[in-house]
Formats: sequence, C-alpha cells, structure tokens
Amino acid sequence: MAEVRYARGESDERPWGRWEVVDTGEAFTVKRITVKPGQKLSLQLHHHREEHWVIVKGNPLVTVGDEARPMRPNEHVFIPLGAKHRIENPTDETVEFVEVQYGERLDENDIVRLEDSYGRG
Repeated sequence: MAEVRYARGESDERPWGRWEVVDTGEAFTVKRITVKPGQKLSLQLHHHREEHWVIVKGNPLVTVGDEARPMRPNEHVFIPLGAKHRIENPTDETVEFVEVQYGERLDENDIVRLEDSYGRG
C-alpha cells in the first residue's frame, strides 16, 4: 500500500516560488508549482516516486539526467525514478507547471538535493 503524506490544499512558499497540492489519491499527488523569474529548483532526485510535468505558463529550462532543454506551455516531460532533474526560470515571466507524482511513498522527505542555490542540504 502506498504512503501519501500530502493533503489537498497543502502548500508551501519556497525561495524559488511556491507549490500547492491540487489533489491526492492512492499512490499519486498532483501539485501546481510556480517558479519566480530568475529562480530555479534544486538539482534533485527521488528514490520513491516518478514525476510527470506539464508546463502551463512561461518558458522554463528543464533538466532531466544530463539533458537540458527549453520548454513551452502545453509541453510535458517524464522524470523516471532516480533521475536527476531541475526546472529553472531564466525569464522575467513567472513559470507555472503541473506535477503529477506517482509512487509508493510521496512526501517532502524523498528529495535528495544534489545542487541548491539556497544552501539547503
């Protein structure tokens, strides 16, 4: 049985922007994530979840593994289990994307930060 520790409506402000849980269920969580202009999330990986991202606003640069590529609204990317990944906003417009997490354990403790601009471990 999957362990989902997110609740609908839960949210958090981060140095790079904000996330909000839109929905949760058995083995999945859906978040709306906003990235401020000029900011980026940590280069990270997860041991217990895969992610699907759909860009809904802005033009981010998305890294999965060793490949970085610019993306536009209505484009999507899959992040496999254990793959290093990051989204960054090199523009002066807010980036927004929908993240669907799928896995056996879904919580904020499944973030392994490899690089972080804000000094978080």
